[in-house]
Amino acid sequence: MAQINPYIHFNGNAEEAFSFYKSVFGGEFAMIMRFKDMPGVPEGSFSESEANKIMHIALPIGESDVLMGSDTPQSLGKHNENETRSKISINAETREEADILFKGLSEGGKIEVPIADSPWGSYFGMFRDKYGIEWIVDFDPNYNGRV
Repeated sequence: MAQINPYIHFNGNAEEAFSFYKSVFGGEFAMIMRFKDMPGVPEGSFSESEANKIMHIALPIGESDVLMGSDTPQSLGKHNENETRSKISINAETREEADILFKGLSEGGKIEVPIADSPWGSYFGMFRDKYGIEWIVDFDPNYNGRV
């Protein structure tokens, strides 16, 4: 079966954001590549300020998921974080894990829906983290691994 992994973009602070995500999820980066290290790209192709920015970073989460991202090169223009309305949804294995992830990832961000029991029977919350990325944390005690 195909696998779906979120890929998120940043305006120059991908490394900081992913270090924060690593502090919450744990684990080690599977890959970090900077623009200056791209194979086949002539030296000097990127400005000095952009050369050390993240071209690709990957953080494995759990047994089969990978959170990936990069900085947006200046040549492509700055993107507006407030228009990024896609959300990364996390299905926690326990209520306690949901609380830890919600508290950790929402630190410094803006909570849109505090984590609490929902009318549909799960333990649910939504927020935008301090990097502008939107998250959903959900624990459903009746979830059997199928949608």
